[in-house]
Amino acid sequence: MSDVLVEISDGVALLTLNRPERRNAFSGAMGRMLGDCYRRFDADDGVRVIVLTGTAPAFCAGADLSAGRETFASPTDDNFTASPVEPPAFDLRKPVIAAVNGHAIGIGLTIAMQADIRIVADDGKYAIPQVRRGVVPDAMSHWTVPHAAGMATAAEILLTGRTFDGREAVRLGLASRCLPAEEVLPAALEIARDIATNVAPMSAALSKRLLWDTARYGFTPQQVAAYETELHHRVMGTADAGEGVRAFLERRDPEWVAGVTADWKNLPWQ
Repeated sequence: MSDVLVEISDGVALLTLNRPERRNAFSGAMGRMLGDCYRRFDADDGVRVIVLTGTAPAFCAGADLSAGRETFASPTDDNFTASPVEPPAFDLRKPVIAAVNGHAIGIGLTIAMQADIRIVADDGKYAIPQVRRGVVPDAMSHWTVPHAAGMATAAEILLTGRTFDGREAVRLGLASRCLPAEEVLPAALEIARDIATNVAPMSAALSKRLLWDTARYGFTPQQVAAYETELHHRVMGTADAGEGVRAFLERRDPEWVAGVTADWKNLPWQ
């Protein structure tokens, strides 16, 4: 049985963390498979949105602690990394939605923090508790958490390792909405299908890259204005720019033609 299940439908790739007997506890194999899926679907113009979820009732219970006190033994692999999903979701050109349909602890939450949009279960338990296990938070969470929720919230979450529910996750800015657990995935898929149908793939890719790279490189407002202008020059006058307006005026679904992989060019700041 695969640690990551894959389903593709109508431009949406659904990736499901799948170790239900361990509440989808994270493993090295799971991390490698997830990274492989990210690379594969980022290069597939047939996929426009990626949704990441877990086999119910959990999203991901965190590191697999079955090795007991040896769980965090000194790494013997020279390739060990605290960020085992490569590339991270924020480096993709496709929107990634985390449907956090149950408990997400440790790396279960930190990999979800790499997504663009997060929907959580209102009664789920969430924590980045590594400081309570004698280690430190992972998966670039010292960057993603303050990027999403601000330094004050990041300090509280990362330095206390405390547990909170989905409602508090939304209040803290760690997620955009919370719903009953059984409604999380359907809501995420509804957003994904809307994006896959109504959002121009190239527009989404360019906007996502500027959004995340502004955080990564600390662009000033003036730099962002200049880059937005350059990106407008790139897309204005294209077939999709005309199609978007025609479809809106004709009250129909647009038929996009630009492919992110086929038509991608280096960005102005690269």
